[in-house]
Amino acid sequence: MSFRVALIVLSDRAASGERPDTCIPLMKERLGDVYSIARETVIPDDPAALQAELIELADSHEADLVLTSGGTGLSPRDRTPQATAAILDYEVPGIAEAIRMVSFAHVKTAMLSRALAGVRHRTLIVNLPGSPRAVGEALDIVLPVLPHALELLNDRIVDG
Repeated sequence: MSFRVALIVLSDRAASGERPDTCIPLMKERLGDVYSIARETVIPDDPAALQAELIELADSHEADLVLTSGGTGLSPRDRTPQATAAILDYEVPGIAEAIRMVSFAHVKTAMLSRALAGVRHRTLIVNLPGSPRAVGEALDIVLPVLPHALELLNDRIVDG
């Protein structure tokens, strides 16, 4: 069963072309053939732009899953969690907790992450960290549960 996923990187420097983005290629590699890429976007750390993307993706049913990368720390420009929270119907705190837990085992500053996960309509939105290494660690922990979550959200679970 294939799911549609949108990948959004929030980075002022990558959006301006100052440096290449390395998170989207990593996410695509880790997602494999279970997911079809509906959209790839690199935008500045702009909460309004992120909210517009998330609303469009969820409300149009273009994506079953949206993965964001970046903007989850303590910097004044890191506004991804606030922008995401503002458009969610509800949060799924266990996903963000699991990501922080696995990241904390590698780097103690992971406890500073404010990333979250939640649902708008039937689209699951997950904030990932901004570094490629942390994105890989996060995906390793959440990928095994994502198909089940997406099946539940889209009423694809069949009683057996």
